[in-house]
Amino acid sequence: MTLPLDIDEEVRDALESDRPVVALESTIVSHGLPYPQNIETARAAANAVRDEGAVPATIAVLAGRLTVGMQEAELDSLAKAGHSVLKLSRANLATCIASGETGATTVAATMITAHLAGIEVFATGGIGGVHRGAEASFDISTDLQELSITPVAVVCAGAKAILDIPKTLEVLETLGVPVTTFGSPDFPAFWSRASSLPSPSVSDSTHQIAREILVHRSLGLQGGQLIANPVPAEDEIPSAVMNPLVERAVSEARREVSGPLVTPFVLKRIFELSEGRSAKANRALMLSNASLAARIASDLSALRKTG
Repeated sequence: MTLPLDIDEEVRDALESDRPVVALESTIVSHGLPYPQNIETARAAANAVRDEGAVPATIAVLAGRLTVGMQEAELDSLAKAGHSVLKLSRANLATCIASGETGATTVAATMITAHLAGIEVFATGGIGGVHRGAEASFDISTDLQELSITPVAVVCAGAKAILDIPKTLEVLETLGVPVTTFGSPDFPAFWSRASSLPSPSVSDSTHQIAREILVHRSLGLQGGQLIANPVPAEDEIPSAVMNPLVERAVSEARREVSGPLVTPFVLKRIFELSEGRSAKANRALMLSNASLAARIASDLSALRKTG
């Protein structure tokens, strides 16, 4: 059957001429922030990509069609719909398309669609990972498996701080996913610049990161790369402040909700307990990641042109 894939004209032109393109997910629009902060953040992230000379491509499923590069009206509609639209990952992506529904793509679904479109770099806020207590619940995000099989470089602010970060890094190592932190020896913890864990690899150069991506693929190694980008210093919430809030929110979640309701509950409580500081940091790290991803995509394009 014909792949139900719609690529925006600007994005298609950039890909065909080997100009840099950065994929952006749509769950930050539908599920990440309330309206109108969600649409404002999405626009700001796209502008951050453009400011670095790359083309942004926000990805979603609209009426059963994979859409790469959403128009303003489509973004606004998704932002207003919020949690009423499906949240798509690998497991339910095909079901959404086959049923003609609309859904917002998570890290895994965005990676899959970006790869189908030929986009190599993707900017997000933070990846999913191993949940606290996973030794009993077996709750591990499919984002980690996706990183091991889909050849897309993902720029993020580390794993979400509500997760078990040591176990997340251990699983990434087991799956053979290269992890590099940009400009810091410490692996970041989303709202905080350091998780107290050393990064598996460190780089101060987007050019070097782009070279590593190309070499990884030249060797025929499967999967993508994770580039961790610490939240800007002026916007971070230090671990000493954030960790007690996370512990309290996670503890409350264990008593009150289960399954897929846990993460949104915890994030909402952290927003309340931090008096909105977490949302401010979310926006700042998303824009920083979009900017870094655009620079890496630009270096990838330049390296190809120079051989």
